[in-house]
Amino acid sequence: MDRTAEWEALRAAYLRPKANRPASTARGVHHVAVLCADVERTIRFYQDVLGFPLTDLFENRDYRGSTHFFFDIGNGNALAFFDLPGLDLGPYAEVLGGLHHLAISVTPEHWAAARERLAAAGVATDVVSGVSMYFRDPDGTRLELLSDPLGEMYGNIVL
Repeated sequence: MDRTAEWEALRAAYLRPKANRPASTARGVHHVAVLCADVERTIRFYQDVLGFPLTDLFENRDYRGSTHFFFDIGNGNALAFFDLPGLDLGPYAEVLGGLHHLAISVTPEHWAAARERLAAAGVATDVVSGVSMYFRDPDGTRLELLSDPLGEMYGNIVL
């Protein structure tokens, strides 16, 4: 299906030139919260394999006995997780309104090192355009490490 005309119409109606865009009212992503089945396995993967330091861990205020924990993903942004013991959430699934993937910017050096650590951990990766690497975490959440600078994607300025 060719949606070129639809996209052009949306750009014409809503996309303002950078010089004419107002400043965002947001300061940044405070955290993205994702579910996990096993707290320790998640910590080992995100901290040891991906290199994102664990920064805090406490009881989830909304669900007693559930763990809420955070990883530093740079620039004052955090990736958070909940386990929800006692709930049978089933395997990860991409559903309408759900998370398709989370793209995290890293330097080219950290991208290459993460690729080696993922391979050593037996995690399959799919590299696209030499700067984008897709893979799944232990619960099946799709992640992307992107070595393009923040605000760029495949050589295009997106922010």
